[in-house]
Amino acid sequence: MKKLMLIGGMLGFAIGIIFGRLQSAEDSTVLWRSCVAALAAGWLMRWWGQVWVRNIHQAHADRLARQQRN
Repeated sequence: MKKLMLIGGMLGFAIGIIFGRLQSAEDSTVLWRSCVAALAAGWLMRWWGQVWVRNIHQAHADRLARQQRN
């Protein structure tokens, strides 16, 4: 989970910088928007990672249950 959150934060920060530069915003504005984007992307990647792992565990449990029935 930590790796996904870090990846999300880095991607969010990069996206914030790119969009800030495309809008020709001031450096301080680009920085705080990038920080907010990093926070949001990190939280989203953490949430998505938890959902993903939960679904993998559920699929594995379902597969084991099917094998035990047969």
